[in-house]
Amino acid sequence: MNCKILFTSFTIVLLCNCTSRKITSSEKTFDVKLDTLTLFDQSRNRKIPVAFYSPKTNQKVSGQQVVIFSHGYGANKGGDYLVYSYLTEMLASRGYFTVSIQHELPTDELIPMEGKPQIVRMPFWERGTENILFVLNELKKSRPDLDYNHLTLIGHSNGGDMTALFAAKYPDLVYKIITLDNRRMYLSRTSMPKIYTLRSNDYPADEGVLPSFEEQKKYHITVQSTSINHGHMDNKGNDDEHKILKNYILKYIDKQ
Repeated sequence: MNCKILFTSFTIVLLCNCTSRKITSSEKTFDVKLDTLTLFDQSRNRKIPVAFYSPKTNQKVSGQQVVIFSHGYGANKGGDYLVYSYLTEMLASRGYFTVSIQHELPTDELIPMEGKPQIVRMPFWERGTENILFVLNELKKSRPDLDYNHLTLIGHSNGGDMTALFAAKYPDLVYKIITLDNRRMYLSRTSMPKIYTLRSNDYPADEGVLPSFEEQKKYHITVQSTSINHGHMDNKGNDDEHKILKNYILKYIDKQ
């Protein structure tokens, strides 16, 4: 990529048991390689830090699918794209090429806390969708071997709102979305892309964000309640909470 600014690489060793779930490569797990770099979108004059989590193997993973993750709101402190490693590392260990995007920069305006979120926060979600689109297009250039026909987007909270908006704007680019307690951006009422959402036990979504029971049935949308606090869906959650989330996400992402 000619837009690379910063690059580091190291390996994370994951001790995972084999599982009977179908994964993109085979019934085994991998050690995980983490590469971080900063892309630059000239059209928007914007830096986009990203982390690539991938299986560390000398053999090519056949039909390797892509997951793009978007973090929750971090008040522009930075580094948020690395604080969901319990999930991104696990996905890479199962054979998925997993990308985590840093959507907020220290120079950005803080997200509005007053006004109708669907109006005042829309420019921030729009910026996030363009970040995702840019990273996706750059990845297609550098890794044309990956499977982009089964792209999955995952996002937590504000990142879940971006994910929902991306699926609404670019439905032909996405196969599945999984939101972790997005509360503001309305989920599309559609069968494609496939939609799954995991809900917290402490914060309700705004009215109209979630489909009704009839809409869930009509469009095969999964709305799953959990016993997990909204703020524990990142690395702050305990092992049991992480296990619950990982099991649900693996179930959704592996489902044909």
